Amino acid sequence: AAVAIFTGKANCPYYAKAELLADYLQANLPNFRVHKITQHPDKWEQWLHDICEMNGWEHGQSPIIWRELLDRGGKGQLLGGLNDFLQYAQQYYGITSMMLTEEMLDIAEENLQAHLETVKEDEEVKSLIKPMQIWITSASAPICYQLIPLLANGEVFGMTTEISIHLLDTDQFKEILCSTVMEAEDMAFPLLRSISEHTEIDQAFIEADVIIVLDDVLLNLEVQSLENYIREVSEICQVYAPLIEKNAKSEVRVISSGKTFTNLKAMMIMTYGPSIKPENIIAVATSWESAAKAMLARKLNMDTSGVKDVIVWGNVTGSNYIDLSHAKLYGYDSAIRGPANFQRPLLNMIYDSEWIHSEFLSAQSSLSSRVCHCAGMLPAHAVASVLRYWYHGSPSEEIISVGVLSEGQFCVPEGIIFSMPVRFQNGNWEVMTELEINETTQKVLGRLAHELIQEKLVALKEIKEMHPYEAE
Repeated sequence: AAVAIFTGKANCPYYAKAELLADYLQANLPNFRVHKITQHPDKWEQWLHDICEMNGWEHGQSPIIWRELLDRGGKGQLLGGLNDFLQYAQQYYGITSMMLTEEMLDIAEENLQAHLETVKEDEEVKSLIKPMQIWITSASAPICYQLIPLLANGEVFGMTTEISIHLLDTDQFKEILCSTVMEAEDMAFPLLRSISEHTEIDQAFIEADVIIVLDDVLLNLEVQSLENYIREVSEICQVYAPLIEKNAKSEVRVISSGKTFTNLKAMMIMTYGPSIKPENIIAVATSWESAAKAMLARKLNMDTSGVKDVIVWGNVTGSNYIDLSHAKLYGYDSAIRGPANFQRPLLNMIYDSEWIHSEFLSAQSSLSSRVCHCAGMLPAHAVASVLRYWYHGSPSEEIISVGVLSEGQFCVPEGIIFSMPVRFQNGNWEVMTELEINETTQKVLGRLAHELIQEKLVALKEIKEMHPYEAE
């Protein structure tokens, strides 16, 4: 049995006329069979060149039509273009097409839209087949152990997105990585396509969609100076950033977390990896945010989920400021009741201002102690939450604190990673510059920025000393 192959540019009106006549013939003739191949206009020229070269044909426009003696697999016999096909239909079957030019153009437009939809659907199916690649550095850390189930259960990236997790650490932690891999495999998460351990740094971040940087230094200022620790962090990032540029996907998202130098790690990856999109590198501040909400809820004897819009400013794992001036309470049990969306300013409900300054905001407060000494569950939840917001949007009107590259918002100097209020929408984030901050907060932000500028200057000084010509 012979089959007629019709192929042309998706937006070509002559292709539209040929395929409609072909459809009519197929519907009305028992032995006339059609197979259509629609090509995107941008790919048409190359495709036509290749098919003609392969078959030894000469043909220069859309459509091209040929017959195959076996079902899409035998030797092809070129019929030609639209006019050749009209002549063939008239001669063999006594049928001609009366389609008007306007109809041809309309159908050509419909063909193009249908083709684009098909391509989009194909890409979506392929994205489901090819899992999202997630790399975690310093993966022997307890936070990683807690993070894996949160990433693999589908709540972060969606219940239809398969993931592959890559655990990266030095050779001395290989045994821990292997046992983590085995345990994760035994949990048989439906969406976890694969999990693997890596100790070869050259192979790091291949095809990465997401990179979670957990590297920490054990701070002991009696043993080493702060400058030495900053150099250590800088050297880690100096290794990672070029590998991210070389091996990861161009849209890779980098999340900095950990107990020390969270902002600086993000800043140095940005510095050493200039081709990584700056908006795709963020530092997580959510541990402080959620711990602060829990502490406030305990003070007010209410559910933690009712405390919203606590802002973390500044250096996430250094000098930061927990700002309650925008904080709100929902579902607070008091004499005044309202609907579920009824909210009250938190500062109006806490009359014990001394508690706020001595217990809550002081550097030695139990809040600092709780965040800095947590075993991993809290920071793992923080990373998972931020990733979920980044991919699926944060709750509308709710404030999320994230360390991002400052562009002068809230009078914070440009060029430092500074934690500030953002909202996540459509796969992006934006700083909530519409928030008004009082004079006291403004002064605090100036002090916090100074620390980060000094940290950056020390790191850049180290770069200059190690690579004097590159730094210039």
